Amino acid sequence: MNFFSKRFLLESKRLVQLTWPLLVAQLTQMLMGVVDTVMAGHYDALDMAAVALGFSVTIPLMCFLQGIALALPPIISRYQGSRQSDQVAFAAQQAGYLLLVISLIILLLYPAIPTILQWFPMEDGLFQITLDYVRYVLLAMPAFALYQWLRNYCEGLGNTKPTMIITVIGLLFNVVANYCFIYGAGPLPAFGGAGCGIATAIVITVMFISTLVYTHMSRRLAHYALFSVLFRPDFKQMVRTFRLGFPVAMTLLFEVTLFAVVALMLTPFGATTIAAHQIALNFSSLMFMFPLSMGMAVSIRVGFRVGQNNYRQAATAVKSALVIGLCVAVLTATFTVVGKGIIISLYTTDIAVINTASALLIYAALFQFSDAIQVISANTLRGYKDTTAMFILTFFAYWIIGLPAGIILGRTNWITDAPMEAAGFWIGFIIGLSSAAVMLGLRVWVLHRRHASSPSYRLAET
Repeated sequence: MNFFSKRFLLESKRLVQLTWPLLVAQLTQMLMGVVDTVMAGHYDALDMAAVALGFSVTIPLMCFLQGIALALPPIISRYQGSRQSDQVAFAAQQAGYLLLVISLIILLLYPAIPTILQWFPMEDGLFQITLDYVRYVLLAMPAFALYQWLRNYCEGLGNTKPTMIITVIGLLFNVVANYCFIYGAGPLPAFGGAGCGIATAIVITVMFISTLVYTHMSRRLAHYALFSVLFRPDFKQMVRTFRLGFPVAMTLLFEVTLFAVVALMLTPFGATTIAAHQIALNFSSLMFMFPLSMGMAVSIRVGFRVGQNNYRQAATAVKSALVIGLCVAVLTATFTVVGKGIIISLYTTDIAVINTASALLIYAALFQFSDAIQVISANTLRGYKDTTAMFILTFFAYWIIGLPAGIILGRTNWITDAPMEAAGFWIGFIIGLSSAAVMLGLRVWVLHRRHASSPSYRLAET
């Protein structure tokens, strides 16, 4: 492939334009979690633990809603590419109805929260704070669902900067709200960790209202007339959207639960191992935002080009994303290895933790290459609406290949003389992610080969 061809440079430019606001938004969203943990921790260690536990309960629900919402960009970007802008509002409204219904179903869990939390043995004080945190966040689920709906509506039409701006505003508002409700301010009492849940619910609502106002007033989006006509709920369209989004939602849940399971499996090896694992995992999650944002951008570009029936340019967009993603992986992996001492010092001064985490960051650097390929390939399949294949392949790679490999290396002496502990699980991550990269990459290659024989593949660039 000629990396300096007009097609390649065009797609690279448009991918970068879409990616950088998404990257800022993703990093800002991660910082919200960091701010919550730090500010609750400064109030009391018990409250910090409650926030961490409450977050572990609510994040799978939020990931599920986000996964369903991620079905919207490839749907409406196709309509945009095929110049069927009159269909965008209908498809978007049906996705909104679907997300609202699911969020209301989740809200029905409210009375069962105490029972759910009793599955996790904890002292009474910790239980009550965690319960209050989860209750407050759960009340914001409809607002979160509608925020994700409007966010993905904007992003699906290639309008990614509003998400960035609103998320940054949300982060700033989160700091202020946390201070007021955790520590108390004026007439407001100090709620401690539970106040972090109140702040989170308010911030989610503010972000939803801000996105709603922008979407309603934006001249750039006026052509698509999202609110001009209120369509009735269409069950068939909602089911089609659900079928497209459900595999994405389950894929997100697979990733979240995989890392949670590994953390639990490391508990027999002590606090030092767990702390080192969390440091490496936290930093890796930060680096993952780069290829993830590129993947989100390529799904939009692929959907747009497929809507144009221009499969050749869709393939070029994927190649551009992979080249850029791997180049960034070289930089982030190098930074991880060279700067691992500085990175770890930001988290801890414990020598034992530093030594263990230093070794784990080497593995974290290695899997950034396969991580970039697999997330870009997975989002390419989302752009092609091939989410069922994405779901099956990622489940197989993570849970059937990666996790068992990690258990064998980390918890047994079947292959090594002694269990490798955390290092064994990180090698399992590398095996699982590499397997996902190969399988998802092959699936993308099959789709491209399938379309290469069609006349539309030879379309000139538009």
